[in-house]
Amino acid sequence: MVISSLRFQTLRVPLLEPFRIALREVNYTEVVVVQLTTDDGTVGYGEAAPEPCVTGEILGTITAALEYLSPALKGIDPFSIEQVHRVMDRLVVGNSSAKCAIDLACYDIMGKAVGLPVWRLLGGADPRVQSDITVSIDEPERMAATARRRVEEEGFRIIKMKVGIDPASDARAVAAVAEAIAGRAELRVDANQGYDRVTAARMLPFLAEHGVRELEQPLPVDDVEGAAWLRGRSDGVAIMLDEAIHTPADAARACRLGAADKINIKLMKCGGLYPALAINAVSEANGASCMVGCMLETPIAISAGLSLAAARANIRDTDCDSYRYYPADGIPFAGSFTEEGDVVVLSEEPGLGVDAGALF
Repeated sequence: MVISSLRFQTLRVPLLEPFRIALREVNYTEVVVVQLTTDDGTVGYGEAAPEPCVTGEILGTITAALEYLSPALKGIDPFSIEQVHRVMDRLVVGNSSAKCAIDLACYDIMGKAVGLPVWRLLGGADPRVQSDITVSIDEPERMAATARRRVEEEGFRIIKMKVGIDPASDARAVAAVAEAIAGRAELRVDANQGYDRVTAARMLPFLAEHGVRELEQPLPVDDVEGAAWLRGRSDGVAIMLDEAIHTPADAARACRLGAADKINIKLMKCGGLYPALAINAVSEANGASCMVGCMLETPIAISAGLSLAAARANIRDTDCDSYRYYPADGIPFAGSFTEEGDVVVLSEEPGLGVDAGALF
């Protein structure tokens, strides 16, 4: 079995409502869906979901990278996943979302070839994965109302709220959300690089006072030393790194500096499941737990991220909720999982279990 062709299609999906973080506000997502076919006719699907301010990619750079990589991938066994990545890394620096799409399609093919879902292929035993839900930046009262609805009506036990634009407004929002969900859900805060060291240090006691358990990426990505300094003053609030961690080497450096209690693995940042497994292994060896997060992805990448989380005990949390932000008819394919409140149950369908053939 070897790769015989690579095709791709772009897909634009509107969001149910604007999604605002410290880095930017979006009203829709644009992704590239990849279809890999092998010489025996097995088809695998992958996805690239660009985030320009995180991975440096846009739709056009992804499609150009895929066109450039395609000839070099033909003739490679998709099971030889290390070779696939070595070829891609030799030809193109960065472009992690484009590489992720190819990586996921290879794992989809592997699962189909052996008749196993990817979560079992990776070694998982339990298909049930709990996810948090994210509340984007808005007026404090609206954020509190959204968080309350997510907890009371939808059964979420972990709320992650976005902050990082204005500390004063952030404080009002944290207080409002904490009161709205008090005693019923855990509260986490994600600043998306919005603070400097002094601001973050001043916020920490306030966050601790309001029951916040975790502060994610408070500082700019190039201030990993600052994250280590901040962690020493965290008042019991765990420090998570997200945008600062793209590669296993990034994870190793962060752990060496003592900069993170937890690391957020995102497939689009690191280039797919193969490097994600390495990031988790480095983190676990250094005493840091992991979470699997997501960009604004469709059920293809979400299924892959949930599969990774189901397969590794050190991945203790997931933030794989972006598919919930799209209208029901916004995507022409469904994820191979069901929902039970805030728990997602992965299916036994081989591969990623997502049929995106309608796009092709």
